[in-house]
Amino acid sequence: MATAHALIVEDEPHIRELLALHLGLEGVTVSECADGAEALEVIGASRFDLVVLDLMLPRIDGLTVCAAIRRSAHNADTPVLILTARREESDTVLGLETGADDYLTKPFGVREFIARVRALLRRPRRGTAEATLTQALVVEVAGIRIDPARRLVQVDGHAVDLTPHEFEALTLLVSRPGIVFSREALLTRIWSSDTHVTERSVDTLIKRLRQKVETESEVPTRILTVWGTGYKFTDG
Repeated sequence: MATAHALIVEDEPHIRELLALHLGLEGVTVSECADGAEALEVIGASRFDLVVLDLMLPRIDGLTVCAAIRRSAHNADTPVLILTARREESDTVLGLETGADDYLTKPFGVREFIARVRALLRRPRRGTAEATLTQALVVEVAGIRIDPARRLVQVDGHAVDLTPHEFEALTLLVSRPGIVFSREALLTRIWSSDTHVTERSVDTLIKRLRQKVETESEVPTRILTVWGTGYKFTDG
């Protein structure tokens, strides 16, 4: 198996060195950046198996970098673990909605960091054969067309840009019209069980998604709320 290559984007030298040390002990090759602008250059030039990304960065912030990763040619499907000193849930949700796969709040333990890294590196990337086989069929329901293999979404014939989590949620709902998914089920399917997010994160995700795929987000006709349970895609 090829050696995994990780990028650490962290402006605090002692944290960056500590993370690099322990990733190295795991057999991971490490590249390092100290600010967001430098990270964008590196991400645009090389492919990585993991990006460890601090949110509070000089020059260009981590959220902007994360969004750029998801638009990049080399790393659109690269797992992103964000590091944040912010404890407000809204900041964490925003990071996840921008395209991060998991997060750690500073200060954190090395064991927890390594456990998260191992989990992210085990996940199949969207470009792998396993992922392609499970996401190959084009789905078209109620004016929404999803091409999972190309990760393209059209609403009433117009292309729509979605974050990775928005894409996963929409694909799940549209592919099973009329089926009710609880918030807990959506959490497990979209973020996986090793990410510490709450059911409120699901509501925030659905709100953002409705703003992109509904004619009137406050009066949805496609992504419907099932009160006391969760959400479903219309089957009407």
